Amino acid sequence: MNIYNIEIKSLQNNPILFSDFKGKYILFVNVASKCGFTPQYKGLEELHNTYKDNLVVIGVPCNQFGSQEPGSSSDIKEFCEVNYGVSFLITEKIEVKGDEQHPLYRWLTSKKLNNKKSSSVKWNFQKYIISPEGELIDYYFSITKPLSSKITKHLKS
Repeated sequence: MNIYNIEIKSLQNNPILFSDFKGKYILFVNVASKCGFTPQYKGLEELHNTYKDNLVVIGVPCNQFGSQEPGSSSDIKEFCEVNYGVSFLITEKIEVKGDEQHPLYRWLTSKKLNNKKSSSVKWNFQKYIISPEGELIDYYFSITKPLSSKITKHLKS
């Protein structure tokens, strides 16, 4: 299994094909509307706008940490657009850990699947960066800001 075979839907319930992003970096971030890290939406939007030629930012709503993403798809979409002007891709709300873990996060967190490293999602706004060839590069905990050099160093070519 590779990242390009995983299926997920957008907030609008349309299929997202990761294979459309071959040749670009992908940054996955599990997001929530009522979290102390929620202002990172602003940095994610700036990252998206600055590097959109070679980066796809994908927000992945999740309600598993402190029930901080309780809203429906339309609530999440409205919150992101009104409060942060979010124009990057946002997926359907999923589970990023536990028995109902979505296949995307199973791949991101399992060395057996991603051939790089295992991890666990500790909190909202944890970030995973994927190479243009579809390989996991690394992950960053919530405290790493979207515009951190830890992330942007991969994007500068």
